[in-house]
Amino acid sequence: MPDLLKSVEDGVMKLTFNRPEAMNALSRDMMTGLSDALVEAAGSRDIGCVVVRGAGEKAFCAGGDVKSMAAGRDQNKTYEDKVHDIRIRMQVSELLHEMGKPTIAMVNGVAAGAGLSIALAADMRFVGKSARMTTAFAKVGFSGDFGSHYFLHKLVGTAKARELYFTAEILNAEQIEKLGLANRVVEDDKLESETMAFAKKLAAGPRVAWWHVKKNMKVAEEGTLAEALDSEAARMIRTGETEDHKEAARAFVEKRAPVFKGY
Repeated sequence: MPDLLKSVEDGVMKLTFNRPEAMNALSRDMMTGLSDALVEAAGSRDIGCVVVRGAGEKAFCAGGDVKSMAAGRDQNKTYEDKVHDIRIRMQVSELLHEMGKPTIAMVNGVAAGAGLSIALAADMRFVGKSARMTTAFAKVGFSGDFGSHYFLHKLVGTAKARELYFTAEILNAEQIEKLGLANRVVEDDKLESETMAFAKKLAAGPRVAWWHVKKNMKVAEEGTLAEALDSEAARMIRTGETEDHKEAARAFVEKRAPVFKGY
């Protein structure tokens, strides 16, 4: 079985980390498959939403494969080559956060280290009640990667983010929800159905508008108010020209639900 499973249903691409025997720790094949799948999703007219989850019930993703690290791989590479390699792998966080489609991390168990980083990179997180989150990096003497410093401080504030890095505290579902790390906390046996139902609803929505919403959010996260207003102005005019907007306007007048086509 491949380390990453991919399926498409009703416009939703579901990507499953598939190493349950290793708590879905990241392998090179898994990262290559994830990157390729996210690039495919970003460029496909057939995909309207992406869901990432872990196989089994114990883990979303436990992060990097510590056993492989302990074996001392890549010892013949230079420091610069190693930096280049990890930076390329970390592009999955950029894709999840910045592609013009909604992305959801379905956290069904432990999300630790780089696994937590990937969950935080998604637009939204649906979390099971048995889920646990931890930065974990300090426990293995690492500083952290895959964008978690960027995402975590924006979600919980810089002081709390530093605390979570320094302590590697394991957060339960109640703490996860209180800190705003979860969009929804769901009973474990309903996590799959509720996440996929929500994802399919987004996939059936005005996809051009979603693309521009994501671009607006990036400007808002990183730019000034004036830049955000400029972006919103231009993108309102663009989305107002779409067939989806015209269909929605007709549906409003006719008092019916719109049927979006994605253009």
